[in-house]
Parts: sequence; C-alpha cells; structure tokens
Amino acid sequence: MEARQIIDLLTKYVTKERLETLNRVIDERTNYISVVLEDIFQNHNASAVLRSCDCFGIQKVNFIENRYSYMENKDVAMGSSQWLSIRRFNQKENNTLDAITAMREAGYRIVATTPHTNDVLIKDLDLSKGKIALFFGSEKPGLSDIVMDNADEFVRIPMYGFTESFNISVSAALCLYELTAKLRSSDIDWHLSVQERTELLAEWMKLSARSADWLIKEYEKRNCTVSDIR
Repeated sequence: MEARQIIDLLTKYVTKERLETLNRVIDERTNYISVVLEDIFQNHNASAVLRSCDCFGIQKVNFIENRYSYMENKDVAMGSSQWLSIRRFNQKENNTLDAITAMREAGYRIVATTPHTNDVLIKDLDLSKGKIALFFGSEKPGLSDIVMDNADEFVRIPMYGFTESFNISVSAALCLYELTAKLRSSDIDWHLSVQERTELLAEWMKLSARSADWLIKEYEKRNCTVSDIR
C-alpha cells in the first residue's frame, strides 16, 4: 500500500488537531543534517541525543554498534524515537566504515565533532557546501581512528573552563542548536522533499490512528477481493 493511500485512509481516523500537529512538525523536519552516534555505551546519553534531534527537527539518526548496542532509556527519550528515522549499523565486528560509506552514498559530508588541527568552530561550519552527517563518538575514547581518517571536516565547540569536553548529549544539543538555527536562517532548501514528506507522514499517521495496522489490512483485503473479482 502506497504512502499516499495510507494517508488518505487514516485521515478520517485522526483528529483534526492531531493532523494539524503532524503537518506543523513535518514542515520543520530536515534531512539536510543527519546525526551519527558511534559506539555509545551510556544509553541515557544516546536517548538524550534522540530527544534533542526530535526537538531540533533532525529526522535521521544513525547508530554504529560495534561493541555496544543501543537500548532506549524511555524516561530520557520521552517517546522521541518513534518519530525519528533510525538506522543501525551492526552487521559486522566493526561497522564504522560501512556507516561512512552509506552516508557518503546518500550525499552527506562526513563531519567529525572533535578538537583537531584542521577544525573549525561549530558556528563557522559552511552548510552551503552540502548535506552533513555529524559524527559523535563515545564518552571517553571519542571518535575512532576510522572516522578521523575518513572525515571530510572537523568541528569543535568553544570551551573556556578546565574540563576538556562536554557530555555527548550536551555536545549534540549545542551543535544542533547552532546548526539548525543557522540552517533555518539561510537560503538553503533544507525541507523534506515531497516524496520524503509523504512517506514520513504515512508512518506518523500509522502511529497516530487507533488500530492503524488493522485498518490497513482490511483495506488491502477489500481491494484485493475487488481486484480478484474483476
């Protein structure tokens, strides 16, 4: 069943207020920035990043699961994960290079968040050069050498105290606040395409309509029967 058909079918089973909310939120969603979390072992931090992504309108989040697999902390994520498009790279012992390759094939620049010789401040990152995949590393070791060796650019957050780094969830929130504010005030076309919007709205409608799966199955059953008769 196509996304447009799902939307048309479920619209009558969703309140007007809910439909308005879905459309309002999807208007602010973007795939221009994607977040990639490499081997995060503290699930509450990863869950907090998901919550920030939802709040700042970032739709795509990617998990690289080498040693550690992500398990959602529901008290921290606050239901944000169901509204996001989450991809897991976990088929090999080390999945980092596969994730980098996939992001590049999708048209993203690989941007590592870490102090580096050739880094720039997060506020100075040039968004006009194309979509970015923003990589965050684990709490203590940071990003792997594979990411560092394959990154196109490096960014850092300015710090003025004795502590050398922010908590990863804080880092992600600061970066996304800075970048999404800059993106929304730019001339860049950062909105979802018509196809992306339609497919995402269909998924959100299934989350919002009661008994959505049953309704879709019944619709497909009826249409299959009619088709067989013809």
